[in-house]
Amino acid sequence: MDRVRIAVIGLGKMGRTCVRVFDEHPLVTLAAVCARRQEPVDEVARQYGVPGYVDYRTMLERKDIDAVVIATPDNAHFEFAKAALESGKHILVEKPLTTKTAEADELLRIARRKKLKIQVAFNHRWLSPYHMAHDSIAAGEIGTPLVGYARKNDTIVVSTQNIRWAGETTPAWLLTSHDLDLIRWFLASEPVEARAWGRKEVLVARGIPTYDMIQAQVRFASGAIVTFESGWIYPNTFPTPVDSFVEVIGSAGHVHLDRKRESYEISTEKQFSYPKGFLIAEIFGRIRGAFPSCLEDFAYAILNDTEPRVTGFDGRQVTAALEAIHQSLANDGQNVKVSAPPQDVIPRA
Repeated sequence: MDRVRIAVIGLGKMGRTCVRVFDEHPLVTLAAVCARRQEPVDEVARQYGVPGYVDYRTMLERKDIDAVVIATPDNAHFEFAKAALESGKHILVEKPLTTKTAEADELLRIARRKKLKIQVAFNHRWLSPYHMAHDSIAAGEIGTPLVGYARKNDTIVVSTQNIRWAGETTPAWLLTSHDLDLIRWFLASEPVEARAWGRKEVLVARGIPTYDMIQAQVRFASGAIVTFESGWIYPNTFPTPVDSFVEVIGSAGHVHLDRKRESYEISTEKQFSYPKGFLIAEIFGRIRGAFPSCLEDFAYAILNDTEPRVTGFDGRQVTAALEAIHQSLANDGQNVKVSAPPQDVIPRA
C-alpha cells in the first residue's frame, strides 16, 4: 500500500477540515464523504470530486476504503465507529472516543478481534510546547508531579452559535477531554477517582440545557491531584475564542502552558485580538499545524503498520474519567471511582 484511502463521516467544521487536509496529502486518497443531510454532502462531494453519501452503511460496504474518520457530535461517535470497525476499516475518531465507557470497551474489543487501528484525535499532543512539557516531565526535570490545574474556557459564541448540538453535550466532554488526555500523558498515570460540581444558569436561560461551567478534581494512581475547569460563557469581547492554561507542579519545579497568546497580537479600529495559529493555520495555501500533523500520523500508522500515537485505549481512559466526573455532577459532588479497564482491552505488552 502506497496511499491510504480515507472516507470522512460528519461534515461540520472539523469534518470539513479533515476532508481538506486529506485531499491535499500526498499519501492519502480522499475516497468519500458522508453526513446525515444531503445538502452538505452534495456541496463537499462536488467541491472535492468524490462520492457522497447520506447512508453511511452503503458507504461502508465499499471495499476500496481503508479507513474512516468520524467527526460527528460527541454523543454520536459510537454508532459510526462500531459500524466502520465491523466493516473492516481503521478509524480516526474525534475526541472524545465515546461518551460511555462500556461503548469504548466494545470498540476496543472489535478492533482487537479484527486487528484494526483506532486513533483518537487528541491533537494537542502534536503542539510543540505540550510535547516539550511531556519530555521534560518524563525526564524528571520537575521532580515528582504532585498537583496540576487545567482549564479551557470558550467564548459564548461557541456554545450558542458555533456548535448546534451544545445542549446535547457539556464543556467537559468537549474541552476537558483534551486536558485529561494531556495530563494522563504528562503524568504517565491513570485517573482513579473524580468529583465535580457545575453551574447551569446562563445557557439554560437561552434555551440550551447544559452546564455553563464545570470544575472537577481527579486523583491519579500516582497520587497526583489535578483540577480541571471547563466552560463556554466567556463574553465574546475576550480577544481569543478559548482561554487555555495547563500547570503541573512537581517536587522540584513546575511547568506552565498558557495558550492565550501564540506569538501574534493585532489591534484594529474594531478590536484587539491574539488569533490562534499553532493548532491550525493556512500557510502558503495549505492547512498546517498540530491538527493536520495528527491526521497525517494516522495515515502513517496505517501505511507503516505501527501503533497510533494516541490509541483507542487512551481514548477509553479519558472517557472513563469523564464519565466519573459526570456521575459526580449528577450526585452533588460525591466521589466516584473511575472505571478500571477490563483485562481484554488493556494493551498487550
